[in-house]
Amino acid sequence: MPSIESYELLLAAAAACEDKKAEDIRILALDPAESGLTDYFLICNGTNDRQNVAITDEIEIRLKRDFGTYPNSVEGRRQGEWILMDYVDFIVHVFSAEKRAFYGLERLRKSATTISVEDLNTELKERIAANRAKAPAKKTAAKATKNAAPAKPSPPAKVSLKKATKTAAKVAVKKATTKVAKKAAKKVVTKKSKS
Repeated sequence: MPSIESYELLLAAAAACEDKKAEDIRILALDPAESGLTDYFLICNGTNDRQNVAITDEIEIRLKRDFGTYPNSVEGRRQGEWILMDYVDFIVHVFSAEKRAFYGLERLRKSATTISVEDLNTELKERIAANRAKAPAKKTAAKATKNAAPAKPSPPAKVSLKKATKTAAKVAVKKATTKVAKKAAKKVVTKKSKS
């Protein structure tokens, strides 16, 4: 099952197609038994080759800017009649109207289910809500486990011999200094009281 991020990427790509006035935008959910390559096809067409390139540019820019995701490969951009963008979980096909009619990807993938953008949006919201419901349950379970299990004593901190020796030497110097200072102070007090 595709991740929430895959749904978000696919929806952003579909929105980019709409923004660049792509025609007949379709999302096909591919049958996993038939296609091991990807989960979805996003298919659309433009009115000319320049528009097809503009559509793919917009998809690439938006997914890069919003998600930091680049396509694994892009093919056909130079000709502009059929541009394919591979985003692993989904593949974008941007056709000219003639090439789309000629190749008929929708006909070739008879077992694929056509999904609307609204359906995909609904599915995304349900998945997010389910994940949020699971998260507090996991935290509660973790707290219960933490409270039930007795705390293990932490192992004593390892202190190097050199460091311990330096620390002991500093303490000894301070003690010696304070003893010397006390003796000197007593001598001064006794001298003042005698005079």
